[in-house]
Amino acid sequence: MTSYTKTASNAFLVDTNVLVYVYDPRDGVKQERALLVVDRLIASRRAVVSVQCLSEFFRVVTQRLPERMTGQEALTRVRRLARVCHVLDLTAAIVVEGCHGASEHGLAIWDALIWAVAKLNQVPCVLTEDAEHGRVVEGVRFLNPFAAAFDRGLLVAEI
Repeated sequence: MTSYTKTASNAFLVDTNVLVYVYDPRDGVKQERALLVVDRLIASRRAVVSVQCLSEFFRVVTQRLPERMTGQEALTRVRRLARVCHVLDLTAAIVVEGCHGASEHGLAIWDALIWAVAKLNQVPCVLTEDAEHGRVVEGVRFLNPFAAAFDRGLLVAEI
């Protein structure tokens, strides 16, 4: 796993759907945007993922894509992501906070766990298509990198 040299204040937690689009050719526009976003964040050492994202990624690319990866291909990609991104663990505190997010803010539990990982690790932004672009929940901002309103300048600027 990469050393985390940047402060959390300029990091982005990259949700599973963004990672999957890198390998999903069905929507060329989303694939191109996902590649741009993920590559820039990795290059600037600001890409954060949770262990949940890594396991979901493996499942989706081996079971749900039309052109499924083999288990070995997916494992190679998971290993690479674990090496080049800062990986955050799930803990009991994160699960409890995620349940709070689901209960109090109407987040789906899996999205609430991603939110809780970001919140409790002081990562200010989650990149996902699963939440309203720009929504802020208890200090964590959700940004949809596929939205027309997404500011690509955030990928190079401090936030």
